Amino acid sequence: MIYKFRVILDAEEDVFRDIAIDEEDTLEDLHNTIVNAFGFDGSEVASFYTCDDQWNQEDEISLFDTGDIPGQQKIMSDYSLNQLLSKDQTKIIYVYDFINMWTFFVELAAIEEAESGTTYPDLLFSHGILPATAPEKDFETEDEDFYSEFNDDLDDDDMDMFGDDSFEDYGFEENWN
Repeated sequence: MIYKFRVILDAEEDVFRDIAIDEEDTLEDLHNTIVNAFGFDGSEVASFYTCDDQWNQEDEISLFDTGDIPGQQKIMSDYSLNQLLSKDQTKIIYVYDFINMWTFFVELAAIEEAESGTTYPDLLFSHGILPATAPEKDFETEDEDFYSEFNDDLDDDDMDMFGDDSFEDYGFEENWN
């Protein structure tokens, strides 16, 4: 079966691409297809994030293993599309380039039979021009008191990690050189 996705840039302007890809292809294949569809050079790190129906981000699936123990973390190439997405679970978030944070909403729009003579993945439709820079994100909290829990009575003593005689405790003098 073929999965047809709409990949929408998280921006005020309408910028999206419709992509068709085999359900047995991996998330890494989808990543490469999105990179090509939007004209990125593919040199940046990226991740997919599972999410709920309201696009609330859940688990990260990265392009590379970034875990403490090699091989323990599952990556994009470990998941076929049909393992994560179905008629019941149609949404996933894609982030490309963690410096600029290009963020895309990826939604499974249809599951259809493959068309004979068509090579997949396939860019079906392109709308809008990708801006020169990633849209800025306005990170807000729903809880107005979020920052209040971090406000405490810090003073200069709290910032002094060593105290007056700190270097003597470590067996060398302050002016050792």
